[in-house]
Amino acid sequence: MLSRVDRILAARRRLASFADAGAMSRAIGVAYNGGVPAVAAALAALAFLSVAAAPVAAAQATAAPAGDGASPPLVDVTALVPDAVLDLRYATASNVTGRALYPAARCLLLRPVAERLAAVARRLRAAGYRLLLWDCYRPASAHALLWAAHPRAGAVADPARGSHHSRGTAVDVSLADLSGAPLGMPTDHDAFGPRARAEATEGVPEEARLRRDRLRAAMEAEGFVAYAREWWHFAARDSSRHAIRDEALR
Repeated sequence: MLSRVDRILAARRRLASFADAGAMSRAIGVAYNGGVPAVAAALAALAFLSVAAAPVAAAQATAAPAGDGASPPLVDVTALVPDAVLDLRYATASNVTGRALYPAARCLLLRPVAERLAAVARRLRAAGYRLLLWDCYRPASAHALLWAAHPRAGAVADPARGSHHSRGTAVDVSLADLSGAPLGMPTDHDAFGPRARAEATEGVPEEARLRRDRLRAAMEAEGFVAYAREWWHFAARDSSRHAIRDEALR
């Protein structure tokens, strides 16, 4: 059986011969599952930057790369929504991977998307709610690690297509009361069962369903699109025209 070091070195050698995003993700997974997430993150970043990984190539085929003026800058959502409750799961071990994927707990979005979310917050604040944010911008290398740990299409976007989170145009969001206490919703974050669906009714308490539907109505009123499989996930309508990013969270 190969040692952890041997597995990581083998993954690194494979970086030079990636043929597709799946190969990239599997190699990253070797390091990740070997118990050295920092090395896995380095491999993911190397793949993203120097091997023309498929997620980036696919995005750049239809959208200009970030930084050329085509995509707005990323901004901190708390500057526009100062009462947002942050529970950024991928900055902690409380997520499907069991490990922190982000070095900092910050919610960043493209400025127009953050402004739309601020409008959502105003709508919901008037009804007695605050936004509870679970995930915002996700660097592409962090997304590759997420896929390596949980490679389930539909639950996690295939790196071959890229995630709208990595474009800075998607947010995972729930509701809190005005004191900041989380409210009961159909499921917790990244619960992949049938109750997670955006229109699920079976097994969903009425109060949780009503809150979920109120959240969705407010998000859609400000130009966000719901995801059928996850009641908490919303993306800007124009997400696909923006480039995949891999700017580090600091």
